[in-house]
Amino acid sequence: MQESSKAVSDELPALNFPKSLSGLLTGKIGIITGASRGIGAATAWSLVEAGAKVVLAARDSRKLDDLSKSINEKYHGEVTLAVPTDVTDSVSVQKLVNETIATFGRLDFAFNNAGEGHKPAPLADLSLEEFERAIKTSILGTFLCLKFEIPEMIKLGSGSIANMSSTAGVQGVKGIGGYVAGKHGVIGLTRTAALDYARQNIRVNVVAPGPIYTERNARFREQAAQGVPLGRIGNREEVASVVAWLCSDLATFVTGAVIPIDGGRLSGSWF
Repeated sequence: MQESSKAVSDELPALNFPKSLSGLLTGKIGIITGASRGIGAATAWSLVEAGAKVVLAARDSRKLDDLSKSINEKYHGEVTLAVPTDVTDSVSVQKLVNETIATFGRLDFAFNNAGEGHKPAPLADLSLEEFERAIKTSILGTFLCLKFEIPEMIKLGSGSIANMSSTAGVQGVKGIGGYVAGKHGVIGLTRTAALDYARQNIRVNVVAPGPIYTERNARFREQAAQGVPLGRIGNREEVASVVAWLCSDLATFVTGAVIPIDGGRLSGSWF
């Protein structure tokens, strides 16, 4: 039984993006943090499919290089650039933005996706290190990305930023207090930035996914689906498509929004 469960967990469905994405972001340049796997990697494929050139950022340089190479080969050109980045380090984030400008000349959008979880435990049992790591990646990491991305967008006179939170960012979740606190903080930063830079035509929004089918949670998808009104967990490309829309000119009157991608979980009690 255990071998069968593992086999299922390793077989994520192939990405399948809607044809309507084609051309949505033609000519635009963006950054994705946390891009080496999961939702970040799927979003990289999505945004390139939509016509953008994308700078991929994450700590895992090998996975980042592999992803960049795969996308560039499929699209027959230098449509991505891999820049190893630690979002909790200001020098690293500034280097990321500087390399984006040096290579592509501008920054139109960003998906600040990097985050950090921890093993479930009651709040008082969390180690200080686990709590600090979750807070630092989500809150400090998002702040630093905003700090260095926004000035480049102001130079252009427009820009769109999508920050990654979670349904855990708008409610409590038992056993993951550090993660929950970090994701709540991302929403606070987003709403503040949206107000601070609205008159400069910089839009800042949040996506808040519920359970999404990734490498980390694939084996628990049937259990997670029981709490979703739509009866299944989400796919990576369903998050990526929302991010692509937010970064496009179809969402030019949307800022400061928190957009659940959760199959209806936040609508109310399902059981």
